[in-house]
Amino acid sequence: MSLNASVVQSTTPAQTGIRYVTGKKMIDCTGADPVDDPVIVIEDGRIKQIGNKHSIRVPDHAEVLDCGSATLIPGMLDVHLHTMMFNCLTFHNFRVAQWEITPELQQMYGLFHAQLCFDMGFTTLRDMGLSASRGLLVREACAIRDAIEMGIVEGPRMLVAAFTSITGSHLDLIQPRAALRIGFQTADGPWELRKLARTNLLQGCDVIKTCASGGGGTDKEEPDIRNMTQEELDALADEAHAFHKILAVHCFTPQAQRMALKAGADTIEHMVFCDSESVDAIVKTGTYVTPTLSHRTDHAIDLRREQGTSQFVLKKMKGLQHNCFETFQTMYKAGVNIAMGTDMGFDPEMGTNASELALYVDLGMKPMHALQTATINAARAIKLDKDIGSLEVGKIADLVAVGGDPLQDIRCLQDKKNIQIVMKEGRVYADRRPGKSTKNVVNAEPGSWKIVDYL
Repeated sequence: MSLNASVVQSTTPAQTGIRYVTGKKMIDCTGADPVDDPVIVIEDGRIKQIGNKHSIRVPDHAEVLDCGSATLIPGMLDVHLHTMMFNCLTFHNFRVAQWEITPELQQMYGLFHAQLCFDMGFTTLRDMGLSASRGLLVREACAIRDAIEMGIVEGPRMLVAAFTSITGSHLDLIQPRAALRIGFQTADGPWELRKLARTNLLQGCDVIKTCASGGGGTDKEEPDIRNMTQEELDALADEAHAFHKILAVHCFTPQAQRMALKAGADTIEHMVFCDSESVDAIVKTGTYVTPTLSHRTDHAIDLRREQGTSQFVLKKMKGLQHNCFETFQTMYKAGVNIAMGTDMGFDPEMGTNASELALYVDLGMKPMHALQTATINAARAIKLDKDIGSLEVGKIADLVAVGGDPLQDIRCLQDKKNIQIVMKEGRVYADRRPGKSTKNVVNAEPGSWKIVDYL
């Protein structure tokens, strides 16, 4: 059984019977050449057969989902974002929101944020956790995941991570230093960290998220501060793997990268600083790294400024920007396995995940490779590639029909009207094909809802 087999054993009713999906082109994201005039046969939520109009005959009276001139691609994944954070799309001031939003309302926003991403073709999300004044809110995030899986609400497939870090770590300092910390939020020493990991796992998380270095979006903390001893990190890796779960490690520095690799981390989070030794080691182990460049753009910094983020943090984020982009280019050129992650939380806007791919292309990545970071690479990073991440016979029918060709213009994935079909497990959740009755996951247009300033 794969590490996260339960994640893809959804109880959500799949599309039963046989359905044929047609389009102008198909990019299966295995690396093969695109297929013209594709025909995909789906039965009981999985792909039964793939060919084209010459090799597969569609029977008379068959159920056909005709996507016209659209390009068919796999459902996309964002494997590093924070749906339960106080996002600037729905909160005017994240510091006010931290104190005035109840955990129950925050959970509703978490679902809303996940649905905004789903509506844009992201059928799988790895939520990387949070630290709030009311605790880590692992149960609340897992309840969103479970409600989606059970078919109570519509949304993407989700993996939930739980913060498991030391006192005063970067993940702890996401809250102001003076904030009261409710419950068991941080731990120190191998055995106390094992206890926190086990507590988070008991509450239902799929991923243990920790950090080995400082970060960029918090006050009074530099990136090169060590956040954990090797012994502590080894203990968390052992606990995660003992329970057949993933360990994701926040790393800003080469030292942190080397520590994570030594511990056996499954994924390294962020691309900020590197050296030749750490890059070579990452390539050798095949460990996946998530760049999270959307969080480093001028647009993201401007959004933080509007929310009242301190000048210290804004200056630090701008100062790191060049290093992030340069490290991405270095790692890509070296052959590092890259899985798409945006780090959306406070910023930028939920649902704009695909803008991350445009950044990759602008920095020199081939469009096919960029698309693979959000499909097969991302699925491999979270150990779900046997079921999702590409359009192949036997895999779950997660599929997006795109108005345009991402290999010619990767930015076509950023416009909602181009995301014409969003299918998960053989069921259509969004249908915006030209000339058809529009079906959305989220009907509210961006900015049409009330931006919370106080309650």
